[in-house]
Amino acid sequence: MIKIINSIERRIVIVGLTVILSAITAMGQQALPRVYDEQANPLEQIDNAVVKARSEAKNVVCQVGGNWCPWCLRLAAFITSDEDIKQLIDSNYVYIHVNYNPAEATQQGEELMRRLNNPRRFGFPVLVVLNSDGKVIHTQDSALLEEGKGYNRDRMLRFFTNWTPAAVNAPVKQ
Repeated sequence: MIKIINSIERRIVIVGLTVILSAITAMGQQALPRVYDEQANPLEQIDNAVVKARSEAKNVVCQVGGNWCPWCLRLAAFITSDEDIKQLIDSNYVYIHVNYNPAEATQQGEELMRRLNNPRRFGFPVLVVLNSDGKVIHTQDSALLEEGKGYNRDRMLRFFTNWTPAAVNAPVKQ
């Protein structure tokens, strides 16, 4: 009888710990702000960013992903928490979060993928750099910028520095 009670007590403790750990994990993911507007038309969002970039002599960075993606939210938090990276972006880019959910096949989603040269092949989040004419000039697999459960600051700075309008448009020495 005591063995049965101990077995039941162990199961209750295990179930209780599992519930607690699941709740802690969920709270950790929810602690990151949701940055993707799931109601926005992503094509219009890009068009508006291109117009703004043209008027400010900047490039556009589309962070493609969604609120469903923990790494997408980590990237957004990382970028806004580092003052040097934030300043580099603010000075050179119109930075937008473009919502895309690969689990929801829509005509608009497919049109978005065509317009951005199918960046989903790299996984999410993916960074797509557009020039001020709206042309894709680079697609960055964000996994190459990761480090541990976050992102590598030096790699991130290098990426954003290398795709500024000044870097892209620098004259080629002959």
